Amino acid sequence: MLTPAPMSLSPQDRGANAAAGAVTEAPITVAVVEDSAILRRNLKRWLDHAPGVKCLCACANGSEALELIPARRPQVVLMDIQMPGMSGVECAAQLKRMVPSVQIIMLTVYEDIDMIFKALRAGACGYLLKRCPHEEILQAIREILQGGAPMTSAIARKLVATFQEPAPAADAGSALTARERDILNLLSQGLSNKEIGAKLSLSQYTVRNHLAHVFEKLHVRCRTEAVMAYQYPEQKLGGRV
Repeated sequence: MLTPAPMSLSPQDRGANAAAGAVTEAPITVAVVEDSAILRRNLKRWLDHAPGVKCLCACANGSEALELIPARRPQVVLMDIQMPGMSGVECAAQLKRMVPSVQIIMLTVYEDIDMIFKALRAGACGYLLKRCPHEEILQAIREILQGGAPMTSAIARKLVATFQEPAPAADAGSALTARERDILNLLSQGLSNKEIGAKLSLSQYTVRNHLAHVFEKLHVRCRTEAVMAYQYPEQKLGGRV
């Protein structure tokens, strides 16, 4: 009994089968929010030609973004900060409430550290300067979907420098109650516990208890040190502040 020969496929058929079996990776979907018409148009054109990326919409302001982006649901939004009407920070905050999964990269000319913190608190996970190369933007889009927080190196250095700044010294009187400050003010006039109590309608024992709390808060050991620490907090007494 003869075994039938296997059917041969034409090159076209083999190519079609290979294409059918191949897994095509879906492009990363992006939206742009930018008030400059020229920059908005150029960004959209570039994104549509970038490998593995598709721009779903390009919005001219925050209001348009809040209308289109929740409906289109892109994975990543490139957001300008300074826009007429609604700022990019406010728009980012509202978008995160409407579409929690969206990843927002602020794309701006501003290096102001306060603006950076406001954007991050609003829900942005990346912060790039507009002058950065297109390749850096494309890398940031991919990185943010992998759990990263892409930032232009100049921005990252500013953030690091901010956290490395020494914390300002606390005001010695900030932890004191109003009554404790009253007692210290009278103490600085040389009054005794009994005299302080008479002026504040307190017993001398209550005054003494208040002073014990003051000594603990100011890290001092006597009445003189308490007055000095309260009036001259920048001076160090006995190795203590």
